[in-house]
Amino acid sequence: MRRFDKLITDTQIIEKILNESSICRIGFSVDGEAHIVPVNFGYLNNKLFIHSATGGNKIDFIKKNNRVCFEMELDHEIMTGKAACDWTTKYRSIIGYGNISIIDDISQKNAGLDIIMLKYGGPAKNAYSEKNLEKMVLLVIEIDNLTGKQSGKWED
Repeated sequence: MRRFDKLITDTQIIEKILNESSICRIGFSVDGEAHIVPVNFGYLNNKLFIHSATGGNKIDFIKKNNRVCFEMELDHEIMTGKAACDWTTKYRSIIGYGNISIIDDISQKNAGLDIIMLKYGGPAKNAYSEKNLEKMVLLVIEIDNLTGKQSGKWED
């Protein structure tokens, strides 16, 4: 990171971004091409949980290269100025890296889906039909590196 004055070192702020961001963008690199996929997700114990169909681009990408990068942000705002170069953005964001796995175990799918549901306001425990569980897999990113960055004045 070039601007260390923007580095987020407070782990509570990083956890807040992980827990309150509504979208995670996953970056894949396959055959020399970059691909970004926005997803809903859940977070717990240094892992991101994502539901997915059993086939499609994400699954194909993972099978070729399970190393991923991800990004999410929280609390962004455009700050206007008198001149074009006076404009800026107030934001908080994180970028992380890890390995993504495809999980097909029913009990792990249930647990991961509960984490996702709870994040978006659902109950902590849910009943999922066997038919729906058979049509999906759980993707899990084990985070091994995470950096936070912010710009602007923050109260906390």
